[in-house]
Amino acid sequence: MNLEKILKPTIEIAKKAGAFIRKERQNFNHERVENKGFNDLVSYVDKEAEKMIVSGLKDIFPEAGFITEEGTVDQTQTAWKWIVDPLDGTTNFVHGVPVFSVSIALAHEGRIMLGVVYEVNLSECFYAYRGGGAFCNDTRIHVSGAATLSESLIATGFPYQEGGKIDRYLELLKYLLLNSHGLRRLGSAAVDLCYVASGRVEAYMEYNLQSYDVAAGTLILEEAGGKVTDFSGGGNYIFGGEIIASNGKIHESLRKKMDEIFAAKAL
Repeated sequence: MNLEKILKPTIEIAKKAGAFIRKERQNFNHERVENKGFNDLVSYVDKEAEKMIVSGLKDIFPEAGFITEEGTVDQTQTAWKWIVDPLDGTTNFVHGVPVFSVSIALAHEGRIMLGVVYEVNLSECFYAYRGGGAFCNDTRIHVSGAATLSESLIATGFPYQEGGKIDRYLELLKYLLLNSHGLRRLGSAAVDLCYVASGRVEAYMEYNLQSYDVAAGTLILEEAGGKVTDFSGGGNYIFGGEIIASNGKIHESLRKKMDEIFAAKAL
């Protein structure tokens, strides 16, 4: 598989979907918003963007299957799969908050091989293929060199479900507020990961995630020199629902503090 060859048309598909999303936001019809679950919104824009993306990706790589957020295509069992979030940050989009993105990844037997994240509002396209480095709008990107939590800006998200962990998680956030440059909640996991990759923030953590939220961004971060694990330090962060992503230098101190807080609350 020539990953470099299929990267460019994948980027063009992401940008085309982004242009559609941007246009629809200008005259967005709030009456066409649905609730998939509590605080879990979906709009006609998500669905139409996904159909557009799936159609384009089928032309690029007809043999590949799909994992998509909105289920507009059969989730076929194949070694190669596109993992697609057509609009990561739907709640932001619905409310007119300008942080949302298109996320497209290509996986081979569960290993992410290519990733594209297009942040619609700033027209920033982050992309990578395995072994090829990470880029934003044709400029190579790298994680920051901050070596301690006290030098770091941390991004996070808040789960819609699994409220049983929330007290421990809030205690961790309180610690980070008092011992870092601060916390940011952007509302798009894909963008969070790309901001770690480009050195804008030093780490990102969240739980109750789906594969399409993080698949593309994790590869971009790894190719930018960062580190990604699940909460326990293992590798189940694509399909395991939880993630710690960092510049690598502060990873273990952040993860150990999480262990400490969660273990203490479990006693």
